[in-house]
Amino acid sequence: MRILISNDDGVNAPGLAALHSALADYADCSVIAPDQDKSGASSSLTLDRPLHPQRLANGFISLNGTPADCVHLGLNGLLDQPQDMVVSGINLGANLGDDVLYSGTVAAALEGRFLDQPAFAFSLLSRLPDNLETAAWFARKLVEGHARLNLPARTVLNVNVPNLPLDHIRGVQLTRLGHRARAASPVKVVNPRGKEGYWISVAGDAEDGGPGTDFHAVLQGYISVTPLQLDRTFAEGFSSLENWLESLL
Repeated sequence: MRILISNDDGVNAPGLAALHSALADYADCSVIAPDQDKSGASSSLTLDRPLHPQRLANGFISLNGTPADCVHLGLNGLLDQPQDMVVSGINLGANLGDDVLYSGTVAAALEGRFLDQPAFAFSLLSRLPDNLETAAWFARKLVEGHARLNLPARTVLNVNVPNLPLDHIRGVQLTRLGHRARAASPVKVVNPRGKEGYWISVAGDAEDGGPGTDFHAVLQGYISVTPLQLDRTFAEGFSSLENWLESLL
């Protein structure tokens, strides 16, 4: 079993080290991760410059690119052996609801969609590493159990772990994505030379966060597991759109 591990917090992030430690005695693990924090990079690929991998003293590979770059190169020639699975994380911070549109953590897992095995994206609901052991323990359990899964091809499991000690976790819930309200307005700043700029502001609160959603599960102390697929086709809209298109022609 060969597992490619990546993240979006960067190659020196504590969550990456924790995930590698949790899986290192289970599978042959290779780590390729961005050389700096690439949170919010989504599935972007670097097309305007070459990418230069560097092997670090701990065996991890650092790349001057995005999370998707890391997995793309890892699965397409950078590594000597073909990989069986992609596991991403452990992200410090939630990836709930609409976050999956922007998340580099989820994007790294999605880049492993062509493999036969499902990919995993793990996130801890904290910016601090206090309860990384909890997330790492469940990451090992879920990845170990992958052989008993019967999922369609190109499925990613997005896993969010409450920021709690292991013995305070109430269980695991299968969830759908909730939805956030609109984000706060960007914050305008002016540098000492008078040049204006903007900081992207905080994400919106849960607007659709009731029972059954990932938001609700983690607030109740449960680990949220949400299956994702790349196909975003709105099949239910076909009949309405067909009628509309016919009316125009």
